[in-house]
Amino acid sequence: MALAALGRALDRFSDLVGRTVMWLAALLVLVQFAVVVLRYGFSTSLIQMQESVIYIHATLFMLAIAYTMLHEGHVRVDILYAGWSAPRRAAVDLAGIIVAVIPFCLLMLWTCWPFVEASWRIREGAIAYGGIPYQYLLKSLIPAMAVLLLLQAIAHAVRCVLTIAGLRADHRAGRVTEGA
Repeated sequence: MALAALGRALDRFSDLVGRTVMWLAALLVLVQFAVVVLRYGFSTSLIQMQESVIYIHATLFMLAIAYTMLHEGHVRVDILYAGWSAPRRAAVDLAGIIVAVIPFCLLMLWTCWPFVEASWRIREGAIAYGGIPYQYLLKSLIPAMAVLLLLQAIAHAVRCVLTIAGLRADHRAGRVTEGA
């Protein structure tokens, strides 16, 4: 089924992006450790190194948002949800995607675009004097995050629809295969 194939392809893409950027967590720890050692051990600092912590942190979290949604790493209060049937959970998730996630992504894209475009137009420089001169790249993470989350929301919605239609036993990624 084409719809299921689309969902699987989007899931694989989110997983690939997430597994790629997860390595930034180790880099983030190492750079932050170096900043602390330089500051407190040698009474010096490098503004570009300090700003790189911001860039790495933003890149990690903005680009891993879809991976988090795919693997259900987001916060969920499931006092009632856990006991519901798979189709009912899928219907609730589908409603949440339609009412909250997709509008949020579209609103984010719509509101950030002029802001990001202006930053690219002027090739916005460093946050602080002597810092990393690519703030327009940092700001580009905002629409990238919205697109990645939107794509994963579509994949999740596909799984929900398939579950509601009885073509999947569960709408959660990796739990069951189509036709189960």
